[in-house]
This record gives sequence, C-alpha cells and structure tokens, in this order.
Amino acid sequence: MDAARRAMCQADPFNPLISSSMQASGILVISHFFNLILKPLGQPGPVAQVLAGVVLGPSLLSRIAQVKDFFIQTSSADYYEVFSLIFCVLFMFLIGLEMDVSYMRRNLKKATTIAYGGIIICSIFAVALSFFIIESVNVTSHSFALTNFIMIVLSNTGAPVVVRLAAELKFATAEVGRLAISASLICEISCILWFSVFLIFVSKHMVGRGFLFLFATVALVVINKYLVVWCNKRNQNQKYVTNAEVLLFLFLVVGLAFLIEASGYNSTISTFVVGLMFPKQGKSTRTLMRKLTYAVHIFILPVYFGYIGFQFNVAYLASARNVIVVALVMFLSTGGKIIGTLMACRYLNIPTSEGVVLAFLLNLKGHPELLLIGKLPHQLLSSWHAQDIYSLVATVTVLNTVISGPAAAFVLRKEERYFAHKHTSLELYEPESELRILACVYGSRHISAKIGLIWALSGSFTTPVTAYLTHLVELPKQRTKKNLMYHELQDGDQFSDEEEYGGNDVIEINDAVDTFSADTKFLLHQVKIVSAFAAMYEDVCNAVEDLRISIIFLTFHKHQRLDGKLETGKPGIRTTNQKVLRHAQCSVGLFVDRGQTGFQLPSPDHVQNVATLFFGGPDDREALACSRRIAAHPFVHVTLIRFLQAPPEGEEVKGDFDGKSHRSDEVLMEIPDPELESETDNACIHDFYNREVGDGKETVEVLKEIGGMYSLFIVGKGGRPNLPMTSDMSDWEECPELGNVGDLLASAEINLNASVLVIQQYRHSPSEPRD
Repeated sequence: MDAARRAMCQADPFNPLISSSMQASGILVISHFFNLILKPLGQPGPVAQVLAGVVLGPSLLSRIAQVKDFFIQTSSADYYEVFSLIFCVLFMFLIGLEMDVSYMRRNLKKATTIAYGGIIICSIFAVALSFFIIESVNVTSHSFALTNFIMIVLSNTGAPVVVRLAAELKFATAEVGRLAISASLICEISCILWFSVFLIFVSKHMVGRGFLFLFATVALVVINKYLVVWCNKRNQNQKYVTNAEVLLFLFLVVGLAFLIEASGYNSTISTFVVGLMFPKQGKSTRTLMRKLTYAVHIFILPVYFGYIGFQFNVAYLASARNVIVVALVMFLSTGGKIIGTLMACRYLNIPTSEGVVLAFLLNLKGHPELLLIGKLPHQLLSSWHAQDIYSLVATVTVLNTVISGPAAAFVLRKEERYFAHKHTSLELYEPESELRILACVYGSRHISAKIGLIWALSGSFTTPVTAYLTHLVELPKQRTKKNLMYHELQDGDQFSDEEEYGGNDVIEINDAVDTFSADTKFLLHQVKIVSAFAAMYEDVCNAVEDLRISIIFLTFHKHQRLDGKLETGKPGIRTTNQKVLRHAQCSVGLFVDRGQTGFQLPSPDHVQNVATLFFGGPDDREALACSRRIAAHPFVHVTLIRFLQAPPEGEEVKGDFDGKSHRSDEVLMEIPDPELESETDNACIHDFYNREVGDGKETVEVLKEIGGMYSLFIVGKGGRPNLPMTSDMSDWEECPELGNVGDLLASAEINLNASVLVIQQYRHSPSEPRD
C-alpha cells in the first residue's frame, strides 16, 4: 500500500519506529491510569484507551513543541496507518474465529433487520445533513460523492469497538450482546460493500481487481483448510502447533489484506471471512485463539483505540462553524441509530430497554471510517477540503465513543436486574431455547463420559446447544523441595512442571475433543482454569455467570478402579464440588462415572439406556427436565420411573415392570403415593411406568432389581419432603452432596455398574428475577 511505501522513504529526525513504539507505550500507561479512575464508575476500557490517545495527541501533550516533533513527523501518519491496518486485520480475523456461526444463522433475519433499520434512517438524515456540510466546507464539485460518503460514515458501526465494549461490560454472551455484535458486523460489512461499489463507480477501473481479490479470498479459505489438516497431523502428539506455523497462517492473512488495500479496496470483509471460514476445531485453531486472544486484548486493541483518540484535535472545535457541524453530525447519527433501531426492535417485538442498548452500541464508530478516507481518489479529496473532512470524521468518532459507550454502560447498570442471567435452571426452559452447558473435568479419566453426556443433551440436533468443556487444574503450593534429582522427576510426579498445568491430560483432552468434533461436527468450546483448590470454586462460579450457563456438570471425587470399586481422589476435588453446589448461580449436576460399564458416547453401535428416578420435589423436576433433553437424542432410550407411596395393604396393586428397554416416547413407570402428589410434580409427568414401594428397604430392592438394565441413572439430589419410601436410606449416607438416593446408587450397597447423574436445581431468592 502507498502508506507503507512512503513510510520507507522519508527522512525524519527521529526513527518513526521508535516514536511509534513510544506512542504505543504511552497509550498503554495512560490508559491504565484512566482505567483506574473510570472502571469503578462502570465505564468500559475502550473509553479509557481513547482518552489516553486524546491526552497523548495534538489536543494536549503533542501541543508541546518537543513532543509534537517526536510523535508527529513526516512519515508518522503512514506508520500509524500501517500499524492500524495490521491491528484491524488481526482483530477482524480473531472475530471471525470466535464468531458463533450457529447463532448468526439462527438470528440472521433479526440482526439484519436491526442493522438495516439504523442504516436506512441514518442515510435519510445524512442526505439532509450533506447540504449543510457542502455549504460549510465550500465544496464546489463531486457533491454527490460527498453525500454518499457522509451517508456511509453516519450509517457505519465500528464492529471492533462493539465487540470489545460487550466483552468489557460482560454481556457478550447475553442475547442482547450477541445480537449487538451480529448487527454491528452486518452493518460494517454492508457499509464497506457500499463504499466498494461507490469506488467502482468513481474510479471505473477497479471491477476486475475486485473479482480477483474475491477469488483470492476464496482461495485462501481453501488453502487454510488443507494447511490446518497438515499442521494438526504434523503436531499430533503436541499441545499446540509451532510458532512458525502460527506465523505462516497470520502471514497469509496479513499478506492478502495488504494486497487488497494496495489496490484501493478495504480488507475488513476478506479478513473476517477468512477467520469465519477457518476450521473451528483442532490444534491449529486452538493455538491461534490462544496466541491472538492475549495479544489482541492486552496490547493490540488498547493501542488501536488509543490511535483513534490520538487523531482527535481539539483545535478543530475552535470555530463556531465546526462546533455546529460536529453537533449536527453527532445529533443526527445518534438520533438515526436510536430511531432506526427502536423501529426495528418494535417490529421484532424486542423490549425497549434492549433496543436502547442496541442503539447506543450500534452508534459506536471506529477506525475504519478514517481508513476509508485514504481510499478515496485524489481528485475527490482535493475538491472536498480533505483535512476538514478528516478532522470532522475523527472528532465524531472520538465523541461517539466517549458518549455512546458510557451511555450503554449506564443503561446496563440501571437495568442490571433485567439484563442479569436468568436461564439458571432447565425446568422452565422452552424445548427450542438454547441450552448452555459447562462440563468440568479434573483430568482425562472422565473425558469420554462427559463428552457423551454433552452429546446426549444435544437432543434432536435441531435444538441449539452451546457447550463448554472446562479443564480444572490444581495450582500446586510452593515446592518444599526445589532441587530434585533427575530420578526423582518421574512421569506424573507432583513436582513435574507439565503436571502443574495439566500435564499429558491436556493432550489427551484436546485429542478427545478434536476426534469428537471431527466425527459429529459439534463445536465444543474449551476453557482451562488453573487455580488452587481453595479458590477454584470462585473461578467456576465466575465462569458460570460470564458464560451465562444453565447447568454445570461436575465430576465426582471418586473414580472407578479396574476391580469395580470406587477410589477416592484428591480431597480438594470434593471440597470444590461442595462449594460449587452451594454457590453456583445455576443448576448443578454431579456425575459419577463408572468407566466402560457406565454411560458412553451415544452412537448407532452404542445405544444408551437411561433411567430417570422421580420421587418429587424441585431437584427431581430438574432431573426430569434434563432427561427430556436427553430423550430427544435418537441413540438414547430414556425410562422414567416415578416413585409414589404404595397403597395400604389389601388394595389392588396397579401396574407392572418388565425391565425392557423402551423408546423415549413410550409410557414408562410409576410408583404411586396419593398423599405426596402435587400439582407441580404432576404437571411435569406425562408418561411413566407404574411401580409401588412401601419404605426405603423396598426402594433399595427396586434399585437393585433394575440396576443392571441401564448405563445411566438420573436423579435429583433432594429438595423432597421426608418420605417413607426414602426413609432409613440416609443411615448409610457417605456423601451428602449426592443426596440419599444418589449416594445409595454410588455406593457398593447395590453393586451398581451404571453411571449416576445427581442434579440440584438452582433456587432463586425472592429478590432475583425469574424466567
């Protein structure tokens, strides 16, 4: 691109690379200072970073002659443009990698309606505004082209700013946050396409190059698919691919972006599409996400936003005419987004409070508006008084960020209860609603069963499911013995550096996830938490709130040995499970894995038989709701067994139990007790088998009788009143976190070979919002 060529050929008193590095360092330092002040006030990070750029720029510090000479040199603007382009390319590529394609596909109509609602109203306002701007800056020719450019600037949304703001305000996983991100991407892509078509009509010689780079983008998407397969096979026994291979992927993306930019087009769409179409599973993607996420969020984005503020010059507002123009642009831009977005939300039956948040977020501008000016032909810029237009766009971009960002944060904070995580249990879930799962493993021993459980909960494959597999790794205490001999460092030793951060478990877990994703095409997100057991539950509970999880699955602290007996693992695992059960803001399932004899990945060759035990109460209703999801899976047969008190002696016994496997839609099993029937329980039960028990001993006999028929038993933890049919069962209770029935199923008392899933429903306090 021209900026890169000019930057290589200028003679400046200071090396521009040094001044650029110092500028980036200054932005990072000053933004941290602003963040210390603004974060307690609930203001997002991008606001602090833009303000840091304003402080460092010509509005404040760069007004000093020595500072100005150092930062603002002949080729400085070209260096900043090149770095901004690279930063934008990397971030848009990362957005594509992280994009939830299934959500985008499900909500494409909704996001498009919201995006185009703002675009249409802003375009109408821009046409009226253009007459005033043309008069203000004395434009004598190409006024129609200027009108088009003003329409694009007012209509555009800075997707990088929206994505970062949503992450900072911790609602990127909420419905309104994901909708805002999707709408902002559609808006930015539409405006860039609009600008590209506009350039084609103005230049009249770029059509061929446009098709050429479209072909190049498609070619890179195909090349990446083959490169990913090659890199994954090459690093089959490694945690990640090598740094050289990561650089190869990034070099191809940045190289394509530079070629597109050098031809006069904007590369945002191409880099986003390359990231969006990049394979979403495997070591290559996992490594790219790991490398890029840290670099982008810690360094690239703060500098990127700081550079936006650096271009703001308060001297532009010295004249009353410029102040009026800026005020009009701000007013019409904000008004257009609010009116258009609220109209679209009303059409889509979206609440007004969500519409206001969406409007402020979609009003955010970014650096692309400034980059677009550099793409305009020279004859247009010379007739538009380019410096005035550039200063206007830079001023509006900065003011939009420092006004719309805090405004969105204020609305979210004011309506905190409304936007809080509400889907915290499965009982009230609609069957077509998205289910968000967090499955925790402490090692690779139970990974197969946990993946099988997630796959079973995916149901009919049409129900939206977002699943996170979390590897919980203990952070060891400080070593008491630092200088170990070589023979003391055995495989799996507690002092091994690899073991401290997951060891070989990481490779085995990654391989299991990759194999599962390749076979089923189901995207399983991975999270790793490294913490001491004393504080691990806090990290898990924070992840539940940040990811807006509906149910979390924990691993029981005992594991099955080869002889079939359960062996106790680390005591910290049990402590963590108990604390999560007490503090998690969602329903919790505790999974007892029985290895090869227990629950496995459902498949045509391994159809799983599951039994749900229903005694009554909120936990059993939650277990029933979970079973309904599992019953929708074509390779899982679910049997519902309702336990109710047997009638007095002498009355006729109803029902039978043949112990055969049945389809999920068949009538299953009932154990009646008229005294304990409630409207809530009966509303949850439709099909079941009949079976009667009189006391706890008879219940145990029933469980022994059916113990070998199923690979998984699902039961509620408790929450039920004292029932005769569960009386005396707590006498041998060893693990209260499983409840009396779950503890019995996990004990050696009935010699069960099936896995056990014990579910505790999250209880809402009166002050909390319900679904």
